[in-house]
Amino acid sequence: MTVKHHLTDDLLMAYSAGDLPEAVNLIVATHISLCDECRAALGSYDAVGGAVLDTCASVEMAQNSLKSVLDMIHAQDSQVQDKPVSAMVQDDVLPAPLVDYVGGGLENVRWRSAGMGVKQAILPTSKHATARLLYIPAGTAIPDHGHHGLELTLVLKGAFQDEGGYFGRGDIEVASEDLNHTPVADISEDCICLAVTDAPLKFKGLVPRIAQPFLGI
Repeated sequence: MTVKHHLTDDLLMAYSAGDLPEAVNLIVATHISLCDECRAALGSYDAVGGAVLDTCASVEMAQNSLKSVLDMIHAQDSQVQDKPVSAMVQDDVLPAPLVDYVGGGLENVRWRSAGMGVKQAILPTSKHATARLLYIPAGTAIPDHGHHGLELTLVLKGAFQDEGGYFGRGDIEVASEDLNHTPVADISEDCICLAVTDAPLKFKGLVPRIAQPFLGI
């Protein structure tokens, strides 16, 4: 697998600093698990951040800081598994970060129809951005649309093509408000993607606009 489309430096730096919404964190972590180049770049940003922290002046902590942290850890103990799901499940399509969110492999995804044979599964993340798995049958086009914000699309299986190029497994498309596109799944294989948006899409067609509130896109 050769990854040709990568994350931007801005996204990698924000991920390193912990400044991204949960859904965006998820897609960045998933891409990094598939992309050696972005994983190496992230390591560089982490090193720079660590060096900056070393130069910061120390701050006196409140007397109850340790107790507060321990109380938070103990409160979550009952909700934490001994091992993450990804330590017990190996999946050929879903990388480890996604396995933990799905709760298993691809067979555990709860797909819902989005029309034209396309299926989606919205993943549980915070409200600031939305993450969903998309299943697009071979040769099927997603309706032409623009963006009110950021849309990130990571290919997990198969491939798609649009105005931005050809995207195969591990490739990520970073679409902003200045891009209008019509992604089409490669004719040779069904396509499965992880897609993240931080604002509704701008569909041009009437039918997609009518269906949009029901699909949450």
